[in-house]
Amino acid sequence: MTPPDVPGETAPADADRALRGAARHSAGRTAAVAGCSLAAACAALAEPAVLGHALDLLLRRDPSGTRWALGCAALTAAEVLLDAVTVRLTGGVDARSTAWLRRRALTALLRTAPHQAARHSPGELSARLTAHAAGAGTVPAAAATAVTALLPPVGGLAALFLVDVWTGLAFLAGVPVLVVLLRTFARASGASVGRYQRVQLALAGRLAEALAGARTIAAAGTLRREAARVLAPLPELGREGRETWRIYGGTMARTSALMPLLLYVVLGVAGLRLAAGALGVGGLLAAVRYAGLAAGAGAVTGRLAAVVRGRAAARRTAALLALPELPQGTRAYTADGPGTLELRAVRVERAGRTVLRDVDLCLPGGTTTAVVGRSGSGKSLLAAVAGRLTGCDGGRVLLDGIPLEELSAGALRREVGHAFERPALFGESVGAAIAFGTRCEAGGHAVRAAARAAGADAFVRRLPEGYATPLAEAPLSGGELQRLGLARAFCGAGRVLVLDDATSSLDTVTAREVEHALAHGVRARTRLVVTHRAATAAGADLVVWLEDGTVRATGTHAELWREPGYRALFGGEGNGPGDGPDPGGDGR
Repeated sequence: MTPPDVPGETAPADADRALRGAARHSAGRTAAVAGCSLAAACAALAEPAVLGHALDLLLRRDPSGTRWALGCAALTAAEVLLDAVTVRLTGGVDARSTAWLRRRALTALLRTAPHQAARHSPGELSARLTAHAAGAGTVPAAAATAVTALLPPVGGLAALFLVDVWTGLAFLAGVPVLVVLLRTFARASGASVGRYQRVQLALAGRLAEALAGARTIAAAGTLRREAARVLAPLPELGREGRETWRIYGGTMARTSALMPLLLYVVLGVAGLRLAAGALGVGGLLAAVRYAGLAAGAGAVTGRLAAVVRGRAAARRTAALLALPELPQGTRAYTADGPGTLELRAVRVERAGRTVLRDVDLCLPGGTTTAVVGRSGSGKSLLAAVAGRLTGCDGGRVLLDGIPLEELSAGALRREVGHAFERPALFGESVGAAIAFGTRCEAGGHAVRAAARAAGADAFVRRLPEGYATPLAEAPLSGGELQRLGLARAFCGAGRVLVLDDATSSLDTVTAREVEHALAHGVRARTRLVVTHRAATAAGADLVVWLEDGTVRATGTHAELWREPGYRALFGGEGNGPGDGPDPGGDGR
């Protein structure tokens, strides 16, 4: 039995589909694991019969007994060798299956819209892509060996009947008890492992939150309280872990007690049959060895436990595979238009609520449009929709008459660039971070020109190795980090450049320099700027005033300044249209 559906998990059928995909990825190696395991099981089944026959021949001083004894030794050596090869191949299959699941899950995560990915906390994502993917990756090989692991006990039981019917019946009497034990284990273990992994995800999520906010925790002096919050799930995690091992240990203890009892019963029956002359010494030995193989059914519990744990982990990793992909077209951008961006009746919903509704805008090519509004008005969402970082639930966005959803991902990202309030930098060096995702050479002329336009060149040159300074060794303030993000956006600027509050951490002088460069020194023909600065709005060709997800008004800054509500966005009503107060550089 599998645990019930819970948020953050996918359906068992979806998890099994992902596991079948992982198995197909290593189909050849998985088949080799199954083949070697099967061959080892066949050798184990043949060995008691050969050994018993060799013993009978040796007791009768038959010359062929030596050959049979050598054959038995060869079978034993083959079984040992095949078991070793199975273990070696199993490790390879586990690694390949885990890597496949991780690649697929990470690809799905990166291809979905950001708000879909945000449904999972960073801690949860780390757990799903590491521990849970590793657990799920063991299933293909474990399932293959679990099937072949049934052959020795089943074959051993059949061989018992062939050696002597009474020995087979003696062992068969305890099989129903064994079946009940295994069914109970599978049912209880599945639910327990599911609960354990859910608590594990919650703990990972809290830990990631605490690490991300370490400075805030230190500044607030709430270290002990936060540590207690993060570790609060530990007792539950301990209970679930102990429950899992209690179930496993209890099942193993019962099967361990049952199997020797069955062996003794078979040995007693075989001894009576030997005394009655119905069974030879070799037959007695074969019966005891086959009873040992049949008793190995209890060892299947371990393989079954691995499959149960892996399927439970797969439900969490496969939840990432179920994330909806943001559709991308295949059309190349061949137009030589000015970069006119149009939003036609755009509607976006989040959690059943309409966040943007009936947005109709036309941003002429070569112009700068500022988007202003109170927090929560939908400014960042509008910027994301304009650059197709997320899709629309209604309406369309067009670039020079071409719907963005029809453009290929490569064409879209070449023509539409982004810069964010809190940029994430990637690359081994500062220069590589600026060139990331562009065709520019790290440290080349284009990278340096973009850094100058973003006001970053001066502080980059002061770094120990300039643009070649390792990113991890470059101490960056919030403003410097933001300038590098701007430089990256400028370096890859195409026809449209979207800046989502990307100058909020800059001082007033630097912000004005960046705005001047944006208007005159950056290649992008059309600029959409989300801002809280009156000066930025004043320098724009058009201002879009958002309120509660709708466009309240559009016009120049001077025109909109006549509205008291518009002036209130910038902190007061007593300033002229060109010199509204600057909110200190933090944009809040």
